[in-house]
Amino acid sequence: MPAERTVQISGSTVIVRPNAEAASRVAADSIAEIVESAVKARGKAVLGLATGATPEVVYANLAARHRAGGLSFQKVVTYNLDEYYPIQPIDPLSYRSYMHRHLFSRVDLPANQAHVLDGTVPEAFVREHTAEFDRWIEADGGLDLQLLGIGRNGHIGFNEPAEWSVAEAVAAPTRLVELHPVTRADAVREFGDAAKVIPRALTMGVKQILSARAIVMLATGPRKASIVAQALRGPVTTAVPASLLQTVADRVVWILDEPAAAELGS
Repeated sequence: MPAERTVQISGSTVIVRPNAEAASRVAADSIAEIVESAVKARGKAVLGLATGATPEVVYANLAARHRAGGLSFQKVVTYNLDEYYPIQPIDPLSYRSYMHRHLFSRVDLPANQAHVLDGTVPEAFVREHTAEFDRWIEADGGLDLQLLGIGRNGHIGFNEPAEWSVAEAVAAPTRLVELHPVTRADAVREFGDAAKVIPRALTMGVKQILSARAIVMLATGPRKASIVAQALRGPVTTAVPASLLQTVADRVVWILDEPAAAELGS
């Protein structure tokens, strides 16, 4: 099959590029276009942002566009998907620190318009904090775009595989969760030791993710091929949280490199 192609699978648009760099450029193009169109249409753009290794090139691309004078974040509001709990924002392993390194410090986004869940909230107030996070998103008119990555177990944000109904999953709010063993194993590369991995996190709920007016799922590398195929071609199941994207398939664009698309077939 051609290295560059766009197909429809389970109602979603799937864009395949030959490598991760090319796929990341497509994702950056999508974000830039939505920022410009949303700002023009309603005076601001509201973005849901992801962390991890996959979107780093996307953020580098957006920062380069900003430096070149072609993209402003002055009228952008951001909401991050998740944060370890508990963790200090200045901890280099926090997602607040990640976003500062890779995007916030490199563009003209006003500090009070960048929202990351607070890993220092006392546990007695976590439920109130996460409910407030959802209210902030709604008060901003909802997400114009949600950028996602996919975990090897199919998680989106830190919405992990669970034994509950699809109806319960798609209504899940922002909340505190226990991380799945696969997620914790994958985090060892960041924490350096399995015993140091923080086992819980705050995550944006599936409800807010699926409510975004556009959803961009970026997946790269051969380790993601199996779960990408399950999420796109398999049944909608809470055992593979990314499969829940099929319930809003017309608003979802999957952007893959060739290795991540390897098990999708023709």
